[in-house]
Amino acid sequence: MSETVDNIIEAVNSTNGTDAAESILKKTPATFEGMMIAYSSLVIMALVPIFFGAFRSVTLHIQNKIKKEVPESMTAKDAMMFPLIASGALFSLYIVFRLFSKQYIDLLVTLYFYILGVAALHNLLCTWFNAIMPTCVPKKEYKLDFIEGAEDTKIEHINVKFTSHDVLCFLLCALLGTVYLYNKHWIMNNIFGLAFAINGVEFVHLNNIKIGSILLCGLFVYDIFWVFGTNVMVTVAKSFDAPIKLVFPQDILENGIVGAQNFAMLGLGDIVIPGIFIALLLRFDLSLKRKTNLYFNATFLAYFLGLLTTVFIMHVFKAAQPALLYLVPACLLTPMAIALVSGDLKALFSYEDHSMDTVEKSKTVEIKED
Repeated sequence: MSETVDNIIEAVNSTNGTDAAESILKKTPATFEGMMIAYSSLVIMALVPIFFGAFRSVTLHIQNKIKKEVPESMTAKDAMMFPLIASGALFSLYIVFRLFSKQYIDLLVTLYFYILGVAALHNLLCTWFNAIMPTCVPKKEYKLDFIEGAEDTKIEHINVKFTSHDVLCFLLCALLGTVYLYNKHWIMNNIFGLAFAINGVEFVHLNNIKIGSILLCGLFVYDIFWVFGTNVMVTVAKSFDAPIKLVFPQDILENGIVGAQNFAMLGLGDIVIPGIFIALLLRFDLSLKRKTNLYFNATFLAYFLGLLTTVFIMHVFKAAQPALLYLVPACLLTPMAIALVSGDLKALFSYEDHSMDTVEKSKTVEIKED
């Protein structure tokens, strides 16, 4: 009975009172078996984008080296500012949800994430889709150009090459997005959430360990403050009806896939932020040219254990937990301990995907072109 009362109080505090309390009362209480299935599924879904996203980041890194391109990287200043910017964005969303009707906010947010989600899913599936397309379906190549000015002073704003197979893949992703718009089913939410997470780990680039450490330490404090210090993060997470979190029903055994209502959730930030750091460690492993990905494997395992710790403490205390409180120490201390024992500490902290001079020059060129 006390758990039901706690759920009602939480609903009243985090959403709009009476309606939320009534919806909580209709939820089927989570059984131990249901919770174990939900938590296990969330842990597995968290590991998948980090693993595949890390290896995709290596492929992207190799392609950039071949093309002699420097990806846009986060600087130390960016890493220090990120928790402050994230805090401002989080609190702004909290105020918006308090002041305006959730119906209109959901409409705008859903359309925004529909566009982003279709693009992220297309990027994830296009290579696989091209590989399985039968030969009877013609593969025609197209090019989209948008050029400003005359021949001698022209500026190329858009130069996109694609095939008819890419168009078909995009239409399939748009169809899946439309299904999500129609029913907001948790499975569709997770499909787009996983696409966001894999793309995030692949494309968000940390150039060296120092920048990654600054970012993780800043978000460590950010997560603790907004979860333990206020109800802001929990409120926004529950109010935000968009694929920025992975969810899994705890009442799936009682109500099935369609009728489930009682969900456990994990924010994408708890996957992507540690994930981009673990991806950097995989690239560091490859730079050492050894036969094993020691730093990646050990930190990946540490992340897994940190996530299990988060779930365990959340279950024991029956309250939302800042996952980065457990994940950041696991992800930071593990590679440093291994480097200290292996004598790689200097190599770890001196490793850079690209020299900072090259990164700064590339940014200067981009600013001048803009």
